[in-house]
Amino acid sequence: MKIISFKAIGIIYSQFNQAIGTPIQPTAAATSNGRIVIFDEYSEGLKDLEAFSHIFLIYHFNYLDKGFSPIVKPFLDNKKHGVFATRAPNRPNPIGLSIVKLHSIEKNTLYISDIDIINETPLLDIKPYVPEFDGREDCKIGWLNGNINKLKKAKDDGRFI
Repeated sequence: MKIISFKAIGIIYSQFNQAIGTPIQPTAAATSNGRIVIFDEYSEGLKDLEAFSHIFLIYHFNYLDKGFSPIVKPFLDNKKHGVFATRAPNRPNPIGLSIVKLHSIEKNTLYISDIDIINETPLLDIKPYVPEFDGREDCKIGWLNGNINKLKKAKDDGRFI
């Protein structure tokens, strides 16, 4: 299989300096703020982004060194599940996805909140969140059905680092 490589377009900065204690999803990180510094060669790509309230961040879990397992015990359950049925960070390709609130942009710096990302994480891409494209109403959430109520209190406990 062909090797695919990506180049970071910027760096995500947050108040979280280690995985342990970091919120496990953006909706559980309402009090956390951060910023993103986009590298100069990509800063023109920020044109018109300030008109969006929320953005997708696609990033690299650069702190993970445990490797990948096809079966994991996710943060919100004590049972093991297939990695693709979870949002566990240890994946075949350590890529993260978060929807964060965009507050402002000053030159090549984005100010954001609802951030569940570790400080100095490499950013791979940004996409605007559009409810009409991205929101779904008739959804099933599998094994999370009995566990979703744990989200607000759950924090990374280090099981994937």
